[in-house]
Amino acid sequence: MQQITLGLAGVGRIGVLHAEHLAALRAPLRERGVELRLRLTDVAAEHARTVAAATGAEFLPSAAELLAAGVDGLVVATGTATHPELIRAGVDAGVPVFCEKPVALDVASSLPVLEHVRRAGGTVQIGHQRRFDAGYLRAREALRSGELGRLSSLRAVTCDMTPPPVEFLASSGGLFRDCSVHDFDVVRWLTGREIVEVYALGSNNGDPAIGAVGDVDTALAVVTLDDGTVGTVSASRYNGAGHDVRLELQGSEGTVVVGLDDRAALRSAEPGTAFPAGPSHRTFAERFEDAYRAEMLAFVELVLGERVNPCPPEDAVAAARVADAAQESLRTGAPVRVAPAGAGAHGTTASSTY
Repeated sequence: MQQITLGLAGVGRIGVLHAEHLAALRAPLRERGVELRLRLTDVAAEHARTVAAATGAEFLPSAAELLAAGVDGLVVATGTATHPELIRAGVDAGVPVFCEKPVALDVASSLPVLEHVRRAGGTVQIGHQRRFDAGYLRAREALRSGELGRLSSLRAVTCDMTPPPVEFLASSGGLFRDCSVHDFDVVRWLTGREIVEVYALGSNNGDPAIGAVGDVDTALAVVTLDDGTVGTVSASRYNGAGHDVRLELQGSEGTVVVGLDDRAALRSAEPGTAFPAGPSHRTFAERFEDAYRAEMLAFVELVLGERVNPCPPEDAVAAARVADAAQESLRTGAPVRVAPAGAGAHGTTASSTY
């Protein structure tokens, strides 16, 4: 029986989710001849001890002690400001790292982290869980196989049922960076194309406190891909029907929609139509439960050397560049070109295309 030990730094909302999913993977991994041990830490020690007891993990007082105790991989689920330090620590310890998005607070802070990982020859998987969702995987296959024909347009939607605390929004970087960055990532991954320009608009018709901290509660971005294909990426903090995440790919030979199932957070206005019939998802954790579990399994397999990295940090920073451009467009009211991958930290520029 092969034994591996994973360290988990941070057991807030997303960290608890990862701890639970890792614990649930123990049985299927044991059937594959792998024994999984888990060590975790958090600055909220008592809470972390409770999570450790519930998931059969060992608690350690700090990330440094966790790494010193010996791990085969490190999962980082702490606040964004701590991501660069912990990514470097894991890479320097010679172990693969899984880190929740983003790599750092902004692109400028991310670039030195990428360089450190490259110099150290490290492996870092970033947490863009939609790459593991069955619907997105099927849509990617349909597009890349030619089943849809030529891609004409795309429409991506990410809507929370209710907004998070205003205190969180004050430091989130804005709606595009917090929510739509997932759409920007999955559009790049799914199409194999770069987003080269965005034009964004936003509104605040809900809690005025959201506007007071410099954010919007609803936003829409028109995106242009490098082959000229256009689409939209929209997001909202207020979707009373439930947590709504969808992607429509319209092709010359057909159209597919991700997220259109019996738990979709919408209803038809057509008489006699009962679809969707089930209760809607209320949170992102419900909507992507299977994807989060698959993401953790992928990281375990990465640690075991059984697969290639499914989401390298360079991809996450590329999505962050698009989010930065969208935030800049929202601020200026003008279309903004997206910096290419090799550009510096401030590579977005106002465009005169429109």
